[in-house]
Amino acid sequence: MLGRKHSQANHYRQPAKKKDNHPSHFQRMFFKAAAGLCVLCIMSAVFVLIYDIITQCDYFKAKSLAITGNHMFSDKQIISQADLKKGINIFSVNLSLIQKRLLTHPWIEEAEISRELPAGIKIRIKEHTAVAIVDLGRRFLINNNGEIFKEWSAEDPGALPVISGLRYSDISLTPKLHLRDSGKSDMALCMKERSNPFDAVMDVLRLGQRAESVLPNKLIRQIMVDREIGITIYAFNKIKEIKLGYDNYADKYNLLKKVLLYIKNIKDFQDLVSIDLNNFNRVVVNLAR
Repeated sequence: MLGRKHSQANHYRQPAKKKDNHPSHFQRMFFKAAAGLCVLCIMSAVFVLIYDIITQCDYFKAKSLAITGNHMFSDKQIISQADLKKGINIFSVNLSLIQKRLLTHPWIEEAEISRELPAGIKIRIKEHTAVAIVDLGRRFLINNNGEIFKEWSAEDPGALPVISGLRYSDISLTPKLHLRDSGKSDMALCMKERSNPFDAVMDVLRLGQRAESVLPNKLIRQIMVDREIGITIYAFNKIKEIKLGYDNYADKYNLLKKVLLYIKNIKDFQDLVSIDLNNFNRVVVNLAR
């Protein structure tokens, strides 16, 4: 008797996977990054080479240094302050560094430096205009903006009105100035508003800068500030005091002009002790005995 055949379950054999010879995504990214880095290095090297060629090329050597805006200083002094030399390649000059060197000088308020192709450097500066000396125990110069910009020294102009009676807290400072009082920095003062007494002084100084002024600044020896009474000016040779008080200075200057004209026409004119214009409606003139 033949034995019965047993049926066997069908088994599906998956074909063997072929080995993937293509690079993975990570490998592709790595190769791209490496290629980009190589290109960047090559470009950097090319740029450095071009920069070296330009900065060493005789064609761009500075043959002229044009300086404008300097009145107190000679061109030679400005060039020395900037630490520039003729013949330097104009593309090797750090314009920002030159500007900073110039601005470290207390008399220089603004500085601009530019290249003039093919072989020139141009420097434009703006100097501070000193209008008065303020005496705060130590003497300082103030500009026409009413800012202290440096401590006065014997080399600075001396024929300026001297202001007395003010305090450190009355005055603004230029950002460059590091003013010290009793060992403490007063740079914070430049952020404060100026006081009324100091504004009064600046009003008087601005009137004195006018060409037609009856009391030009060059004739003023001293401006005395009294916080309660106001401004007293010492000027001319035959007048010891001109009391202006506070406010209405333009009108008081016009009135002073009339008073001086009247006195000038007096034959037996004597020296004056003072002219009091504090009250605009009443002028008091004291003659010398």
